[in-house]
Amino acid sequence: MTVEATSHQSGAEASKARRVRGAKVITTLKEMRLTVERWRRNGKTVALVPTMGALHEGHLSLIREARKSCDRVIVSLFVNPLQFGAGEDFGEYPRDFKRDHRLLTAEKADALFAPAAEELYPEGFDTRVVVGDRLTQTLCGLSRPTHFIGVATVVTKLISLTRPHQVYFGQKDFQQTLVARRLVADLNLGCEVMVLPTVRETDGLAKSTRNVYLSQEERLAAPGIYQALKLAEGMLQVGERNPQDLIEAVRKRLRNETAIEIEYIAAKNAETLEDLNILTGNVLVAVAVRLGRVRLIDNVVVSVPAGS
Repeated sequence: MTVEATSHQSGAEASKARRVRGAKVITTLKEMRLTVERWRRNGKTVALVPTMGALHEGHLSLIREARKSCDRVIVSLFVNPLQFGAGEDFGEYPRDFKRDHRLLTAEKADALFAPAAEELYPEGFDTRVVVGDRLTQTLCGLSRPTHFIGVATVVTKLISLTRPHQVYFGQKDFQQTLVARRLVADLNLGCEVMVLPTVRETDGLAKSTRNVYLSQEERLAAPGIYQALKLAEGMLQVGERNPQDLIEAVRKRLRNETAIEIEYIAAKNAETLEDLNILTGNVLVAVAVRLGRVRLIDNVVVSVPAGS
């Protein structure tokens, strides 16, 4: 398999682990394993926060929570080529290693794991981790059919390498969190998947690395995504139980923003992603939209008592 290199550093920098005025930078699998083995041998608990870099407040909130729960915190920075489809923004995805390192040093991360692509996927690498269609061939998986294979593969490799007690994700990537929970359970990876609330801008827009792509006009329209989701949340809280009516109300609200192109709107069981005939239990309301060339996702989860 040929994988395009996606290191945050030059080849010389990527040759070994090093200390660079702050958070320890590790770029090889061997050094990552040895570091974790030493920590665990000394009785330390370990947390992993997987990221693709270009860190924002959402990522930092995960690191802070991980720090509260575990003795050592590893943050991975790896733009994973396997989860990008043809024509997606792999080559353009923001990369700013120096800034990320500075932020992680300020947050007192213990290790920054930033392998090159050829380190994580060496020549001859030919394995993929596939989670069942029920969780992956719906919502984002409909337009990105191989995306969650890439996600599941890299998450499995990162967990296997870092052996964390806890691994941290944000709710914005809700489908990804379900995929992670499933593979951790099915492959007996021995860690706890922690999912923390979405961090938002003051106007409600979910923090996302891709927000930097938005034009001024698109940024002004973008808060309409969360406003539409809050509308759905309110409807559920006052008794709406018909999924078609709920989805249509969300669609109408999103269409108020002419810059927004709707990819999907869904109301599903938040544990299984199954469709619901009656909106009850833990209901996931999820949307994916495009503003120009930028694809954004967001969601809310609402607990609806049975029979209410």
